[in-house]
Amino acid sequence: MRIYLTIVGLAYLGLAAWCAVQPAKTAAAVGFQLQPGSGQSEYFTVYGGLQTALGLLFLWPWLRSGDAGFVLGQCVAIHGTLVVFRAVSFVMYAGIPQMTYLLAATEWIIFLSSAALWWSTAPAARATTV
Repeated sequence: MRIYLTIVGLAYLGLAAWCAVQPAKTAAAVGFQLQPGSGQSEYFTVYGGLQTALGLLFLWPWLRSGDAGFVLGQCVAIHGTLVVFRAVSFVMYAGIPQMTYLLAATEWIIFLSSAALWWSTAPAARATTV
């Protein structure tokens, strides 16, 4: 479980770094237009900062291995929410770029694999995750 969360955490840290270092390129890849000033700040903060926080959350079990079940439960909740909102957005909006479909596929993979791993854990461990 800890290895799986490490992979997810490192992926988030890598994506956060890419978004922070090349915001114009990453924003364009998903259809954002960064407005000077506040738009740039918002993108840097949310895509750099929030994704860094998520990466650190998923790496937390390296500091406290007993929290791995809880962190896995949070991974399921976060990615479950992402796939629901992404699916709704695909119904609501047209002209979605290919990169967004790639992100959606990645979100589904993380959600389904996290849910399967969470479900396969002992019931007592699951009870402490939500």
